[in-house]
Amino acid sequence: MHSDGISRVKSVRICAESVLLTAVFSVGLAYGQPGPIFIHQPEEFFPDQTGNEWRYQGRIIEGIVNQIADTTFENISKVTGKEQIDGVQVTVFHDTNPGDQGPTDSYYLRDAAGIRYYGSKPGTRLEKQLVPYQIVRFPLEIPSSFEQLNRKNLNLGLDIDHDGRAEKVDVQATVTIHGQERITVPVGTYDDAVRMEARMKLLVHLSRDGTQVQGFDSMTVWFVKNIGLVKYTERQMIPSPRTGRDRLIEITEELKEAKLHGGMHLLSGRKPSTHGVLRGYALDHELLQVSFPSGLDAHARESMAAEGLSSHQ
Repeated sequence: MHSDGISRVKSVRICAESVLLTAVFSVGLAYGQPGPIFIHQPEEFFPDQTGNEWRYQGRIIEGIVNQIADTTFENISKVTGKEQIDGVQVTVFHDTNPGDQGPTDSYYLRDAAGIRYYGSKPGTRLEKQLVPYQIVRFPLEIPSSFEQLNRKNLNLGLDIDHDGRAEKVDVQATVTIHGQERITVPVGTYDDAVRMEARMKLLVHLSRDGTQVQGFDSMTVWFVKNIGLVKYTERQMIPSPRTGRDRLIEITEELKEAKLHGGMHLLSGRKPSTHGVLRGYALDHELLQVSFPSGLDAHARESMAAEGLSSHQ
């Protein structure tokens, strides 16, 4: 629902609106055990009304071993309207500072099959090779998982080994719906928030000698009924062949205020929350963009630059 990633696909950046949701659930029995929960009207959980706005407080922890940088930031996400991409009408979400990386626009399509991510502006070289791709499948099943991406020999857009050529990369990503749990964020405390996780593995092939280095990007997100995304935590491991010391980055955003119903209703942590809890999940674009990484994000690229790595388009 920032962001490339798992894809960053970032993301899969997902915002929420206070809408009355009437999800239909069916629970089966197998060998005496409860079966999965199905949401048969999941489209009602994607609050993409133009004018909706979500304000998040964020934190970034970055370091190698004991070298740690700890910074805070704010991001405002808003549904700004519709655009056409390759003949497809998509919903546009504008973020002022997702992951502390400056403004970006992200594009999503919601239909009967689920939600697909159509990229962002500005985007990365790797992301452009991956989009469009599925963020969520309908009907939503809890618990469940699916393979989101499995692509090989893509252009990473970075020259890690300094031989003047961009490296190739294999990308594999999965999305898992884990279940429901209690969560507290600045805007309030909610029971039965739906927890979803997206994990991306990157296998980079160095062009100089064929050496392979691995990286990963994982994002956990929580959704609350009638609100959408209330929190995400993203973790990245950036390989550094030159120093042999991998760089770890953790990004968190938590909801502290929302303007819903097209901006007509204010939800704030200054007021007691009366919202019921999730038996389904409200999709927010943060998940779509950030949580489903489309590859190394700006933090990763900056970290590589700090290690003496260069970028090649």
